[in-house]
Amino acid sequence: MQNTVCVAGVGMTPFAKPGKSQDYQEMGAQAAKAALADAGVDYAKINQAYVGYVYGDSTSGQAALYHLGLSGIPMVNVNNNCSTGSSALWLARQAVAAGVADCVLALGFEQMRPGALAAVWDDRPSSTGKFEEVAQAQPGADPQAPMAAQLFGGAGVAHMERFGTKPETFGRISVKARKHAANNPFAVFRTPVELDEVMSSPQIWGPLTRLQCCPPTCGAAAAVVCSEEFAAAHGIDGAIRIRAQSLVTDLPGAFNGEDMRRVVGYDMTAKAASEVYEAAGVGPEDIPVVELHDCFTTNELITYEGLGLTPEGTAEKFILDGDNTYGGRVVTNPSGGLLSKGHPLGATGLAQCAELVWQLRGQSGDRQVEGATLALQHNLGLGGACVVTLYEKAGAR
Repeated sequence: MQNTVCVAGVGMTPFAKPGKSQDYQEMGAQAAKAALADAGVDYAKINQAYVGYVYGDSTSGQAALYHLGLSGIPMVNVNNNCSTGSSALWLARQAVAAGVADCVLALGFEQMRPGALAAVWDDRPSSTGKFEEVAQAQPGADPQAPMAAQLFGGAGVAHMERFGTKPETFGRISVKARKHAANNPFAVFRTPVELDEVMSSPQIWGPLTRLQCCPPTCGAAAAVVCSEEFAAAHGIDGAIRIRAQSLVTDLPGAFNGEDMRRVVGYDMTAKAASEVYEAAGVGPEDIPVVELHDCFTTNELITYEGLGLTPEGTAEKFILDGDNTYGGRVVTNPSGGLLSKGHPLGATGLAQCAELVWQLRGQSGDRQVEGATLALQHNLGLGGACVVTLYEKAGAR
């Protein structure tokens, strides 16, 4: 038997372009304080903290949380590439579910530099070396193009070759993302774009143009999770729960070079989603709102299929029918996603968590998905790790 895990509070900072934000300590402290205030919990009641970031020195988590006080609690710094924030949440949820802690803080932040992601250490093997080898073996590989764009662009090419998907279909995802972001004050890019503008922006690799690639941004987000018993004892609203969660790493098909979709985590996504649906006793058809990892438009499209929102090979029709937005079957990335908010690596997963908690509470304003009682989150990191989380509003069953 595991404890029911409630998401008692969430908080985040508005995301900002590199060089336009506070430093990571200030952002992290601000997001943590916002989550605590949202929960109505004093920092002294936090038993443990898991803090995620990718680019930073060891114990940066302590440097941020020491702004809240020196409480002596265990703090663990987490780095799982782009799924870092959700990995911190996964650890926090496990601690509460197992009964080893009553109330835990998960925090993620990133202070990023401009430009495409690049390796920091050049005196040792890259942790993503196998992925890079597969990408470089693709037809048309370009040593000057950003590696992430070649990997995820390659996944788009694989979908095009197998299912006849048109390049403009990927572009429509950017149009949808900006339309959603117009109602999100936390997003960096809120100005709508037309399809012609997306498709005529500079070519990056494969079907990807610049407006189909998420930008690096800076920001922080946090969540307070606690047991149902702790919530009741402290007068905390425990209505939002984590009903099921799965963290999966790469499977055998990732490096055989046969399908670039598998190199960038399609199999991880499918396995994690399947485990979550089975544990929760629901199916993808029951999900009205999703925050998924749209680092590139190509990844959003293949993730529709990986999560089972639409059968394999049907994502283009899913998009053209408008089933990925308001008025369709499921609203994907009501926040505007990474394409519009930007992608501060350590913060992204917890920002997704915050958006879905707001959606389930009915606090999302003009981007509200009406009547949502279940919400699904997908956060992916190359290297690799994928976290899928299902949230529910109490009474949803």
